[in-house]
Amino acid sequence: MKKPLILVTNDDGISAPGIKALIEVAMKLGEVVVVAPDSPQSGKGHAITLEQPLRLHPVNIYPGIQAWECSGTPVDCVKLAKNILLKDREVSLCVSGINHGSNAAINILYSGTLSAAMEASLEKIPSIGFSLLDFNWDADFEPCKEWVSYLMEFVLTQGIPMGNLLNVNIPAKKDFPIQGVKVCKQANSRWVEEYVTGIDPRGQKYYWLTGKFVNEDENGDTDIKALQAGYISVVPSHHDLTNYKSLPSLKILEK
Repeated sequence: MKKPLILVTNDDGISAPGIKALIEVAMKLGEVVVVAPDSPQSGKGHAITLEQPLRLHPVNIYPGIQAWECSGTPVDCVKLAKNILLKDREVSLCVSGINHGSNAAINILYSGTLSAAMEASLEKIPSIGFSLLDFNWDADFEPCKEWVSYLMEFVLTQGIPMGNLLNVNIPAKKDFPIQGVKVCKQANSRWVEEYVTGIDPRGQKYYWLTGKFVNEDENGDTDIKALQAGYISVVPSHHDLTNYKSLPSLKILEK
C-alpha cells in the first residue's frame, strides 16, 4: 500500500527538539516532508509575509527525510509546501509542533503552531497542532510520543469528523503521569497584560510584554481543566469566528 504523505511543520524553528520528536513519530506512519521556519516564530499567529520574498533551502539534518527551512512564518511554510514543493501531491495529514509550551484556551489565537495547522486545514488537509506544557528547550518529549502516534494514527485512518483541525495539548511528565485523552472545548480565558519598561544601553526607552493568564471558565469540560487533571486535551477547532448566538438578536440592524 502507498504510504500516506505527512507534512511536518512548527513555529519553534526547524532544529527545535519538539519538531525532531514529531518527525520521529511521523516517519513510522508515512512518508514525511518537513517545511519549517529557519528561526523561532512563536506568537506569529496567522501572519504571512507580503513585503519581501520568501526563500526555501533544503537541509540535511534529519537522515532520510526531505526537509526545507523557510525564511517566513509558519503559515508561509504551509503555503509554500502546498503550492510549490507538494503542488501535484495529495497530503494525507499535516502535523505542527511539538510546540515548547501550552497552546490551550485563548492561546490558539496567537499560536504559530496552530496557525500552521489551521492553514493546512483550510486546504482541506486533516491537521493537528501538538503542544507540550513545558517551555524549556530541553523538555522531555519522549513520554508523549506514544500519544502523538495514537492521535496521528486515528486521524490517518478515521479522519476528523465534521472538521479538519485538532488542537492537542499534552501535560509535561514533570507535573504528573499522563492519565489519558479528553475531548473538550476551548476554555474561556484571557491574558491580563503588563509591559515592563526599561532603558537600553543607548538611553532609549523600551517595553517588554509580560502578563498573567486568567481562566474565567469553571466548567469541567474545558482543555484547561483536562490538563490540570493530567489528561491530554483534544479540542476540535476551525477558522469560522462567527458568533452564531448573536445572529438572531442583531437581525434588527438589517434594512
